[in-house]
Amino acid sequence: MKVELFVPCFVDQLFPDTAFNTVKVLQKAGCEVNFNPEQTCCGQPAFNGGFWDDAKEVGAKFLNTFRDDDVIVTPSASCTGMVRNYYNDLFTNTTSHNKCRSVQGNIYELSDFLINILQFDAFGAELDGRAVFHDSCAGLRECKIKEEPRRLLSKVYGLELVDLPAGETCCGFGGTFAVKFDAVSSAMAQQKVEHALSVEADYIISTDASCLLHLQGYIDKNNLPIKTYHLADVLANGWGNI
Repeated sequence: MKVELFVPCFVDQLFPDTAFNTVKVLQKAGCEVNFNPEQTCCGQPAFNGGFWDDAKEVGAKFLNTFRDDDVIVTPSASCTGMVRNYYNDLFTNTTSHNKCRSVQGNIYELSDFLINILQFDAFGAELDGRAVFHDSCAGLRECKIKEEPRRLLSKVYGLELVDLPAGETCCGFGGTFAVKFDAVSSAMAQQKVEHALSVEADYIISTDASCLLHLQGYIDKNNLPIKTYHLADVLANGWGNI
């Protein structure tokens, strides 16, 4: 299958290896991956900040970057949720209405695409240790993703996946929420990390780099013995050892 890769801003600027690992994972699953260098942001930061005119301009650029029939895959439930759910507020009953509906029906978060479209879950990945999976708000509530990443992680050699207490609670990032309400945001990150440590997890894994950036910041500040991983980085890890 031919797929178009959409690389979110967080991944592009801060976690480029996650983008390259997403390509590796998709290729191993049998996909031909294309990257359009004309792509930019999906418009979510402006939309969440209330700047809908700016979000519409950026969103229109997103729609024009991809063809109606492109299958778009992204290592971000957050961006997927933005396009699938909130482009309705920007483009319903506009000249971009039909194009918007086509793109909304063809964009997938990585784990959703691997499990529900390709039905591929065994990559020969390896990661020793115990992990919890953090359900991002966008993944759980906007994209309805829960079992997909867990199924993928269950096939990773050496990895023990355990339940995260209060796993459906937000990590506290929330985009500009972390800036406007930094004390509350930090306390929520602390709670999430402490819950992971309470089950003796070595890793916190998620589908969203923004959540992981937030949690890793708290971990680093407090020198805690735990590490965050994006799902794509786990799935691409240790292939040479199997």
